[in-house]
Amino acid sequence: MDARFTAEQDEIRRAVRELLRRRCGPEESRRAVDTPAGYDPALWTALAEQLGLPGLALPEAYGGVGCSVTELALACEETGRVLAPTPLLGTAVLVAPLVLALGTERQRADLLPRIASGALTATLAAPPGAALGLTGDNRAEWAGGGRAGGVQARRSGGAGAGARPSRPEGQPHAPGWRLYGEVDQVLDGHSADVLLVAAHAGGFARSRTLLFLVPGDAPGLVRTRQRALDATRPQARVQLRDVEAKLLGDDDEADVLGALARTGDAAAGVLACEAVGAGARVLEMTVEYVKQREQFGRPVGSFQAVKHRLADVYVQLQAARSAAYFAAWAAVHDERRVGGLALAQALEALHTAAAEGIQLHGGIGFTWEHEAQRYFKRATADGLLFGPAHRLRAHAADAARLFERAEVSV
Repeated sequence: MDARFTAEQDEIRRAVRELLRRRCGPEESRRAVDTPAGYDPALWTALAEQLGLPGLALPEAYGGVGCSVTELALACEETGRVLAPTPLLGTAVLVAPLVLALGTERQRADLLPRIASGALTATLAAPPGAALGLTGDNRAEWAGGGRAGGVQARRSGGAGAGARPSRPEGQPHAPGWRLYGEVDQVLDGHSADVLLVAAHAGGFARSRTLLFLVPGDAPGLVRTRQRALDATRPQARVQLRDVEAKLLGDDDEADVLGALARTGDAAAGVLACEAVGAGARVLEMTVEYVKQREQFGRPVGSFQAVKHRLADVYVQLQAARSAAYFAAWAAVHDERRVGGLALAQALEALHTAAAEGIQLHGGIGFTWEHEAQRYFKRATADGLLFGPAHRLRAHAADAARLFERAEVSV
């Protein structure tokens, strides 16, 4: 393994950082999250048209740049530094790989070029940690498992277990699938143009989880924006009231859970890089501040105790950065169960960096006007969505069977 970055990778990072420096300062970010969409469409257009960020990890045949998840993760390290509110995570990190892996050629040709150009935003309507296999076996009954809860899918027409829900007499009904149920905490769920909904089908007889494409303006789809701890990651409650949907792919026996787990491992590497970028930025802010703030006639940063605390944060961030980079590399080389561990380490490093930043900034660190509290919220919110860290580690340990007792033959 060559750990050095290529000239192309360095240029991607430099270009993303420069554009965000000009277009996504603290004030711009705060204004963007207060808009109905929760992000700045002009910034999203610039990231797509000038840098090709949504299509960075997509093949050139579908309008992408032709790079890999590694380059996308490095770009997200820069978006994490400024907590850029964009639909990049849901669109390019979660949905695009699933469409590429499971979609029919017609679905790929229709969706991926529009995703790559930034014209189409998308999101995954499913519990992130559970569905992506980050905090447990995603074969568990998070999608309903034939019982009430989650989102259920039924074929249109027919009778028995596959029968559709009843509809008013005389109302037209198209063949295909129909969904009903509810999902909370859907990233960008209120604004995404397309939702990729994970739903349970088959009841107990042929229990399975499938993915369905649902347009954002589909009849019966109700989307309500929820108040989120981290305003830069807008979330919504998605309700499906007998909504017509298209199956992703042409085979309802496809290994959807395996695809979700692989996507989750790659997404964890991207999120780890993003968290490392955020942690590095809050550490920089803190170092700058303690050099200026004076106490007892000298800068606070000159005190040995403060130096030790910041040095510990730096070491923790560097270790997390190494793990995140390895996870981004491993996602390309099909090394499994790496992303969750890297994400756990990165979230803890960001949490520590933000907490120390708030304390060392003194009375202003926790105020709404200061930036330090936003980074602390990012660490906490990501832990709630994709973790927490101890569950990420516990699942990785279970998957690797680290704590199984060896059978002793007598």
